[in-house]
Amino acid sequence: MTPISNEDWRPTCSQEILRLRGSLLAATRRFFAERHYLEVETPLLSRDIVVDAHLEPYSVSADSSELPFFLQTSPEAFMKRLVAAGSGSIYQITHSFRNGEAGQRHNPEFTMLEWYGVDTSYHDQMTFVQDLVHSVTAAVAVENRQLSGSDLLQKAFTQTTYSAAFLETLGAEILDLSDTEIVELTSRSVKGDSCAAESERDDLLNLLLAECIEPTLGVRNPEFLTDYPASQAALAQVNPADPRTAGRFELYANGVELCNGYQELTDAAELARRDDIQNSSRSAHGTSVLPGAPGLAAAMTAGLPSCSGVALGFDRLVMVLAGLDDISHAMPFPASRA
Repeated sequence: MTPISNEDWRPTCSQEILRLRGSLLAATRRFFAERHYLEVETPLLSRDIVVDAHLEPYSVSADSSELPFFLQTSPEAFMKRLVAAGSGSIYQITHSFRNGEAGQRHNPEFTMLEWYGVDTSYHDQMTFVQDLVHSVTAAVAVENRQLSGSDLLQKAFTQTTYSAAFLETLGAEILDLSDTEIVELTSRSVKGDSCAAESERDDLLNLLLAECIEPTLGVRNPEFLTDYPASQAALAQVNPADPRTAGRFELYANGVELCNGYQELTDAAELARRDDIQNSSRSAHGTSVLPGAPGLAAAMTAGLPSCSGVALGFDRLVMVLAGLDDISHAMPFPASRA
């Protein structure tokens, strides 16, 4: 065993942040209990894994005769199986794992708050998210008067569509651009992007979003970015009124993405089609093809009720609330000390 030197045995967050986390967790549980959401627990380790071209799971070796297990990138698949089985509206505070994600706003293991509201729309959930953030930040602000992000998070939330954000910042009708035009826009807008011509459309859109759009979001008020391109629907439904877009939103505060919400896909055949697309993209990027989540597909086939779901990064909420610039200061033991 390699000894830990100097002070590296200590947590990276302060005692004040540790207490803030505890208060936030308690306030979150009160909020959901008052709204009759059932708290649940689901496995962290499973042979099922939701397929996403941009999320790399940790695989864990099993017996040589069996398929590997995966540490879950999100509790999504199991929570939807519970909803399909009749649980009603549910929430969970759990740990999720994403291989290769490390930096000021990422840690490979992080705390996820995820919930599913039966018979709610993604518009309903934007209101729910605002109520949640207002409620929990007000509760902890009473005990922590020096929280620099409290005033921002208690303001009224605003909404901007994905297309409107690109138009305002880059002057581009992004949903109407051809692939060639998106390559040209990226070359003009992102310094040092020498591989734009070889990149996939959604890779370039994600690069433009991260480099040009996200820093402008949620600066004056917390801000929802809504109606993402249908190619980035993930497990959200396509908007029937505008099939170019999906029923998906993200919340930003001071340029930091806090949560991701969907009008949830309920069609198992469409899930299979999207899994194929995501695995094709993974192959193109040189990453391994994933087996998918047959348990989720079976639940959808049996009948997943109409619902919307949201995943909120708890550590990032702590970051914004406390005015921290590094996620390692929002949790006690990041990967560097785990």
